[in-house]
Amino acid sequence: MKVSLDLIVRSTEIDVNGHVNNAKYLEYLEWGREEWYDANALHYDVFKTLGVQTVTVNINISYRKECRQGDRLIVTTEPQSIGRSSYVLKQEIVNEHGELCADALVTSVTMNIETRKSHAVPDALRARFE
Repeated sequence: MKVSLDLIVRSTEIDVNGHVNNAKYLEYLEWGREEWYDANALHYDVFKTLGVQTVTVNINISYRKECRQGDRLIVTTEPQSIGRSSYVLKQEIVNEHGELCADALVTSVTMNIETRKSHAVPDALRARFE
């Protein structure tokens, strides 16, 4: 399922170049992933009950177009691929004109809470990729 999050660029997210600081894009993506987990009823407590947590291990991001204060952005998040203990979410940030501002592939791993070792992706999460 593809999930969208709307946001408006705030003044505190702008750097000395007058556009959104590169690190803020990563924060926008994180907000988008949280929205995706929420929309799929995969709250932290669900994972905790299953004895696992998710850890982001890689983010491949391409910055395509600058964003400026007051811009209205849409962050979309959707499943891309899944392995034994890892999965990839595809994310895009587009502006109000439909222009692609950034896109990313974000790899996460499910980890056993107690052993801190990788753990097979739980069925509740795996089902969102089918």
